Amino acid sequence: MIPAMPATAHRSPRTSGPALRFGRLAVMGAVAVLVLIAGVWASWGTAQHVMLTKGRERGTVTVTRCGEDTCSGPYAPVSAGSTARARVEIDRSVGVREGRTYAVVVKPDSDQVVRSGPAGVLYAWVPLGGALLLASVVVAGGMRRPRAGWLLAGSGVALLTAAFLTA
Repeated sequence: MIPAMPATAHRSPRTSGPALRFGRLAVMGAVAVLVLIAGVWASWGTAQHVMLTKGRERGTVTVTRCGEDTCSGPYAPVSAGSTARARVEIDRSVGVREGRTYAVVVKPDSDQVVRSGPAGVLYAWVPLGGALLLASVVVAGGMRRPRAGWLLAGSGVALLTAAFLTA
């Protein structure tokens, strides 16, 4: 017959459980925040020109030619102090087509323009929409916070869908 072990011998202290959970939450939270900061950083390069238009040249561009990455055409000024240009470049996207005219803002000290208005604002924040989708997976899976993950994913999908529909 095998001697019975005392009841206290079966239980071992589980001090590593809470520490591992906290570590996982901290690391995954840091990854999620880093992804969201990267999305804002990538979006702000264009969004600043579209959202902060005071003192910037505003006008329209009629797209006459599209290459692989950019489209170009003549620029007609709308704002005071803006000068007409024979050729400016705009990034090629799903929403830019030859023969159409778009409201734009000129990037300072260049012949580069970005779309303005609601479509321009939404298009500028598309990288943030992708970051929201990526962060939702980290939050829902890595942090085990499915409601917060769904909220981030829904926000990302809404932003990307709105940008696609207004383009």
